Amino acid sequence: MRIEAKTLEEAYLKASETFKCSVTELNIKILQYPSKGFLGFFSKTAVIEVEEPEKNIEEVIGDIKKSLISLFNNSCFNIDTIDVYKINDETVGIKIDGPDAALLIGKEGYRYNALNYMLYSWINQKYGFKVRLEIAEFLKTQTEMLKNYLAPFIEKVKIRGYGKTKPFDGILAFLALEILRKEFPEKYVALKERNREKYIVIGERHEHYSGNSNS
Repeated sequence: MRIEAKTLEEAYLKASETFKCSVTELNIKILQYPSKGFLGFFSKTAVIEVEEPEKNIEEVIGDIKKSLISLFNNSCFNIDTIDVYKINDETVGIKIDGPDAALLIGKEGYRYNALNYMLYSWINQKYGFKVRLEIAEFLKTQTEMLKNYLAPFIEKVKIRGYGKTKPFDGILAFLALEILRKEFPEKYVALKERNREKYIVIGERHEHYSGNSNS
């Protein structure tokens, strides 16, 4: 962010007020020093470039929860539980529950996918963190279902050393990716997309498998 003022002191003060923190917490680069010029001509203002200090998850959890409470208080959904917590240094966990929680999931999880995308876009762009959204244990149920579904595929990969899943919709692709990466930590496990269909390939790390075998 660029800030311009008559003096560097004024520019620093503007930066401090804009980001609501001490100047010492900001990464500031001076682009132009102020100058009085000659006989009132060719004077220059102070111009600085400021980067907002990085925040850790603990510092933004309160803001995220406050925004979510405000969002659902102004919606038609009856939600009585909103919890925001740290999963790791890169991921914010969000748990939502209540009488209308199932309505937020929707048929085959289509509303869940839309809400998850919206929250991820907001939090990732504003704070730089990933998001794991849980609504009425939807993720837990889907994960258990996927583990059972993937069991035969996992056994085939153990025998052959490689494999490619059938396409997955929405969040299921990312849940399947988590499961398979935990199952095969030594292998190359990646999410691929072709013709708007998401699937997962597994192979040796050095060869980046892209075969046509399905589960």
